Amino acid sequence: MSKPYEKHVKDRPYAKPEAAAARLLEIAKTLRIDDGLMPIGEWNSTFIWKDKASVAEYTLGRDKLIADGVIKMHECGGFFMWVEPGADGQLPGTQPIS
Repeated sequence: MSKPYEKHVKDRPYAKPEAAAARLLEIAKTLRIDDGLMPIGEWNSTFIWKDKASVAEYTLGRDKLIADGVIKMHECGGFFMWVEPGADGQLPGTQPIS
């Protein structure tokens, strides 16, 4: 029997950076892209509001994509851009997560 002060919290689906990054990639593929730029606002609002993820989970996923060389931030700070594809034609970090 649980005590009245104990809280039972469900597992967060995007708590791991790999899961958050995979979902952000799915979202990014649906965004309108103007001159190679993906608007950050559309990206994070879908993840945070529609998927009910936290800002921390968004940050984990975004930072993983940047560290893996999949995306980079535009110098203005309002957009992301795909990093150039590798020699095999695939974007880095877009391999399926097992």
